[in-house]
Amino acid sequence: MNNSIQVKDLTVQFGHFTALEKINVTFGENRIYGLLGRNGAGKSTLLSAVNNRLFPNEGEVIIDGERGMENDNAQGKIYYMGEKNIYPDGTSVKQLLRWSRDFYPNFNMEYACQLAERFQLNQKKKLKSLSTGYLTIAKLIGALASGAPYTFFDEPVLGLDANHRELFYQELIRQYSEFPRTIVISTHLIEEVSDIIEQVVIIKDGRILLDRPVEEVKQMGYMVSGKAADVDAYCAGRQTIGEDQLGNLKRACLLGQPEEVPASLDISAMDLQKLFVQLTNA
Repeated sequence: MNNSIQVKDLTVQFGHFTALEKINVTFGENRIYGLLGRNGAGKSTLLSAVNNRLFPNEGEVIIDGERGMENDNAQGKIYYMGEKNIYPDGTSVKQLLRWSRDFYPNFNMEYACQLAERFQLNQKKKLKSLSTGYLTIAKLIGALASGAPYTFFDEPVLGLDANHRELFYQELIRQYSEFPRTIVISTHLIEEVSDIIEQVVIIKDGRILLDRPVEEVKQMGYMVSGKAADVDAYCAGRQTIGEDQLGNLKRACLLGQPEEVPASLDISAMDLQKLFVQLTNA
């Protein structure tokens, strides 16, 4: 399968600890993926293995039909924005962008400079002098302007305030519309990306728990809300996976499809975060 990244039977071990076990997942062409999982589930390990930053014990990564491991041509198609700062001490924002341009032939320096102005990021500043939020912004700009057909974001809004998070999401959607590519977002802020991602991949304990389109996932269940007594009566005998209550009002998340819903209750689509919490707690 060309124009995709295929992860086949990938296993990664650190001593006696198995971080990933027989992972099989495909990141297809021109699609936005949400890579979700609790802390320690294996998300960053998977991204690092795909990006050749660690070697798996078993399995392989295929990028556009080529072996991904130790293959500069294949790896040159991926831009990986990770949490760690891998740049040497003394590196400035301007140097980061210039290096990105050297490695990625489709890097748009003009757009990168425009983003720096919009985010109010001084390109002369050293990375080590930036706050957590502005260091994240510097790396985000490199990723957004990279022009790489596969762009990976690992916790892309770390340290960002609400205004900067909103600006990032707007730019991500605009870039995706103008220059379709494969985007993988690994994040804990599920509510913020639920309307952006098209495919949900959930990792639990080093294994793929769920890999389905968002709309299919949302159709796995539904939510009912109304007076607590009415909600409780409706939920009796049905598979409830979560509840919220405020005073006399209650909302419940259920698996399956709504049926025989009384007029006193409101029905709405499944909350992706609620489903994630219940699946990963089970």
